[in-house]
Amino acid sequence: MTIILKDNAISISIIEKNDIFSIVPLLQKLGNFSVSEPLIKERLQEMVEQNYECLGVFDAGKLIGVCGLWFQTRHYAGRSMEVDHVIIDDAYRSHGIGKILMEYVYEYARKKSCNWVELNTYVHNFPSHKFYYNQGFVAKGYHFVKELI
Repeated sequence: MTIILKDNAISISIIEKNDIFSIVPLLQKLGNFSVSEPLIKERLQEMVEQNYECLGVFDAGKLIGVCGLWFQTRHYAGRSMEVDHVIIDDAYRSHGIGKILMEYVYEYARKKSCNWVELNTYVHNFPSHKFYYNQGFVAKGYHFVKELI
């Protein structure tokens, strides 16, 4: 399923497993280059063998955004999709692309028989909080982590 936006230049589609490394530059930027390229590639290779898919946002074929998708069944929600590592290139922000991307996500989740879409965002990322609240998300809890290394 591909969506073409009004100007026929911006499109959204699933990135195939054999093209997954195309998202590395955006993931590095999202993570402030804190994870090396070889390690990101190693992790992506493992991810695509699990319940992971990735949407790409393209401007005339150039990758300008990504949105990772994890699929699972939760005891409290049933089949669900978790949105992960959403990023739109700085030059394309504030043009409604994020909103269109999320509408695509919701439709794709319905197509995959999901009852629920969830996500995590960093506590200090206030612009994302505002965006997700405007999308109808509600904060249901805290996401705790403990590093074991």
